Amino acid sequence: MDEKEVSFLPKPKMPKVSCFRAICDRIPARLVLYFLSWSGFLVSFVMRNDINFALVAMVQDPSSNSTGSDHCASPSIVVSSTQDNFTTLMNMTLDDGEGLDLLAVDGEIKFNWDSTVQAVIKSSFYWCYVLSQVVGGVATQYFGTKCVFGWSQFLTAACSLLIPAAADVHYGAVILLRSVQGFASGLTWPAMYAIVGYWIPPVERSRFMSSFQGFSIGIGLTYPLCGFIIAHFGWREVFYTTGTIGMVWCIFWYLLAYNTPQEHPRITAEELEYIELNVSEDIKNGQGMRVPWRRIFTSMPVWAIGLTTFGRIWVHYTFIMSGPEYMQKIFCFDIQQNGLLSGAPFLCSYLSSVLFCYVADLLMDHKTLSLTNVRKLFTALSQIVPGVLVLLVGYLGYQIVTVLVLWFVAVTFITASYAGAMANIVDIAPNLAGPVLAFAQTIHMTASFLQPLVTGFMVTDSQNLTQWLHVFGVSSVVAISTYVIYQVFGTADIQSWNYPVADPEVTSSDDSAVIANQPMIKVVPGLKFDDDDDEEDN
Repeated sequence: MDEKEVSFLPKPKMPKVSCFRAICDRIPARLVLYFLSWSGFLVSFVMRNDINFALVAMVQDPSSNSTGSDHCASPSIVVSSTQDNFTTLMNMTLDDGEGLDLLAVDGEIKFNWDSTVQAVIKSSFYWCYVLSQVVGGVATQYFGTKCVFGWSQFLTAACSLLIPAAADVHYGAVILLRSVQGFASGLTWPAMYAIVGYWIPPVERSRFMSSFQGFSIGIGLTYPLCGFIIAHFGWREVFYTTGTIGMVWCIFWYLLAYNTPQEHPRITAEELEYIELNVSEDIKNGQGMRVPWRRIFTSMPVWAIGLTTFGRIWVHYTFIMSGPEYMQKIFCFDIQQNGLLSGAPFLCSYLSSVLFCYVADLLMDHKTLSLTNVRKLFTALSQIVPGVLVLLVGYLGYQIVTVLVLWFVAVTFITASYAGAMANIVDIAPNLAGPVLAFAQTIHMTASFLQPLVTGFMVTDSQNLTQWLHVFGVSSVVAISTYVIYQVFGTADIQSWNYPVADPEVTSSDDSAVIANQPMIKVVPGLKFDDDDDEEDN
């Protein structure tokens, strides 16, 4: 082949590849991780909260049989949960040829579950959720966020798809599936917290934490979505829809998520260099380090985060879990109005979380407040303001417009915690954020199953406004009183047990030996050591 023939050969289509690569290079890997985190929590909370709203349509209200005050009541087929529902449905189908169409199209089958059973179903998710926190922290240290977060989402989605069939068998089967979902979902928070220290420089950390507020969008979308699906297709399709969404998300997570920047095949050299220069060497080497559980269990800053967030979770779940029932029974909204008004505050709260986290970063960058005071300020906003407003909601009773305004404002301010105590976890232990979060969540997520149980016992008549006032009063006291603990013991100083031990024979109790064996690390603005002898960044 001569030189002339070579010149006429078709050239490789390199420009297309280069153009695609150039477009990809313009999308930072940290931004992709942000949206994976945001969408992951969104999907997780859609699957977590769908039953809170679906129960309104699944259960026959006993009061609607004796009084005509509940305009939401509609003719339905009541199936006792203590019977073999599959046999009952088969008999109905044989006796009435239209029975199967009514079940599939209108979705009007309801169950005779009392308030206690409903409270147990709502809270069952959180029994194992609390127990799996430490498991999630340990698993993440050894297997990485990609594996732990991905499999937990997959298992949660699979259980969502099975809930309609489980409800036909017995409410106990629903409780079992919700418990499995809770255990799986309990792994997600420690897993995602653990990845922050490896990927996100401290100056960007508060803003990245706003991605965790994807759960607000998840809650906000769940209720209107459930209202629409129930009104047009029936409650069963709610679980089929949320489970399918979860499965689809798992595919994107598998393709795009990586535990560390060094593992990412498409990250640019410039971004990798930026991350490595701004993330401590110890943090980059922290994966797989031994977890100093005794030091974590006895750390007052960790306990302060866990206990104060218990109050924030309590008041938050008052709106999340009791909100749809309150809207229906007190304000008598129909199913679609209920979904829209129950979910809208949480859609707004995502925007507020981004704003709070941005302001927190500005205060730190301009050194207006110390990092510790920034965390305390936003923690106060997330608990004291909602604590006062939720009490006013109870006292205002049937003043619908005023109550809805206060409801919106309260839910909006709750999200300030992600620039406060929740971000504080990564401040005090960036290497061990997963295990620390696991321990803190073991404490504060007990509120997630105690709140619906307490509400179930306090509200025996869901149309009794006085009983609801007691629920809101308890939420107010818990939210405000637990903040005091954080005000006293909270700090943003990095803890000495955060760093890996160079000599594996050194015990965790010998702190001086641990610190002496550490390599020189890069001091990052906004991070301090809690030891008095260490130099602080000024």
